[in-house]
Amino acid sequence: MTSALLLIDIQNDYFPSGAMELAGMTRAAANAGQVLAAFRQAGRPIFHVQHLALGPGAAFFRPDTPGAEIHESVRPAPGEVLIQKHYPNSFRDTGLKEALTAAGVKEVVICGAMSHMCIDATTRAAFDYGFTCTVIHDACASRDVVFDGQTIPAAQVHGAFMAALGMRYARVVSVDEFLVTSICCQSG
Repeated sequence: MTSALLLIDIQNDYFPSGAMELAGMTRAAANAGQVLAAFRQAGRPIFHVQHLALGPGAAFFRPDTPGAEIHESVRPAPGEVLIQKHYPNSFRDTGLKEALTAAGVKEVVICGAMSHMCIDATTRAAFDYGFTCTVIHDACASRDVVFDGQTIPAAQVHGAFMAALGMRYARVVSVDEFLVTSICCQSG
């Protein structure tokens, strides 16, 4: 089965000193970098997804700002596809589905941010389009959210979304488990 890596929104604004810092983003990006290296070594398709906020009051990922740039730890190499999006779902109003189909991709391996927004929306959409999905849980990051006056810590937000995705939409694994058990990163 042809597998492709989707690196979603690993952009400067999510890192320390960024406009929307996420809990554990540096660690998540380092883990995503390990998966990226494996895909590059195996010559497998790689798709970088970059969110650009177009709203007039956008607080982060504003076009043409350093915060919107893809982080240096996973910066695209020549020949790797860059998909720009404006919604949490990486397929909405982009050419991602067509690019994956043209590359013969049947499985997507997903890393990035935010677990409770773009990772969730993209994984569910990929599943609905018929792709087999794998989410590398420790290569994703989230943040505290507030609901009904209560702050839910980032680790609980992340865990709840990974658990939900793992129930039906994706195989949810650690970077170590993925690199040891996955056949997608073997050349051939």
